[in-house]
Amino acid sequence: MSGPLDFDDDERDRAAAAPPRPASVGARPADRARGAATPPAVRAGGPPTPGTKYLWVVGAAAIVLVLLLLVSTIRHGTERGARGVPAGQVMPPFAVPTALGPVDGDANLATHAGEGQAGKRAACTVVGAGILNGCALRAGKPVVLAFFAIRSRDCVAQLDAMQRVAPQLPGVQLAAIAIRGDRGDLRALVRRHRWSFPVGYDRDGALSNAYHVQVCPQLTFARRGGRVVETTFGKLAPSELVVKARRLGGA
Repeated sequence: MSGPLDFDDDERDRAAAAPPRPASVGARPADRARGAATPPAVRAGGPPTPGTKYLWVVGAAAIVLVLLLLVSTIRHGTERGARGVPAGQVMPPFAVPTALGPVDGDANLATHAGEGQAGKRAACTVVGAGILNGCALRAGKPVVLAFFAIRSRDCVAQLDAMQRVAPQLPGVQLAAIAIRGDRGDLRALVRRHRWSFPVGYDRDGALSNAYHVQVCPQLTFARRGGRVVETTFGKLAPSELVVKARRLGGA
């Protein structure tokens, strides 16, 4: 298969297209020869000047603000504009490599053929060994689709919970999508935890953007055919996961 998002490895093209890195900025030879004096504000051994104190205060305040925004985003993701796929809409189509398969490439998100960077072929038609196809995923059963990061303990714990409750949900299709990260680490994680449901690999994060993923883990619950019922943000207890999945019908 060919095309930017039809599972061809395009890393070399990306490297060739990347702009050159700017040269490092340092002292000019003439400055070093003159032995320019240390500016008073950072002179070794002297007390900090009022200007230096001001910069420290501003810098500390900026760090605190960033931390507060991060915590707020994690705890209240649904209040900051990213709500997953809206309830009532159909899950966007996709095709991604499976974590353990031989296929390599970025997510195909094309709804029709010839959509350029979304994919030369419609995502629903990109099928085969080593490919997780969202259209096939939603066709036969209700779906619980989890988005996760391999470095997050909560995310990994959520997938472990999905594995534990899978026998209680024979009529529901469980699946997961790893957001970026190292694929070798992902493969080792899948094997170590023995997840039996399909796990896809979103190499460039495009699929995560299409599903408006904001926190980890984030779960999409959809009825058979892919119509979304709800999206949850953060880890669910196994019992809560079972209750929500059974409400989809067909469990």
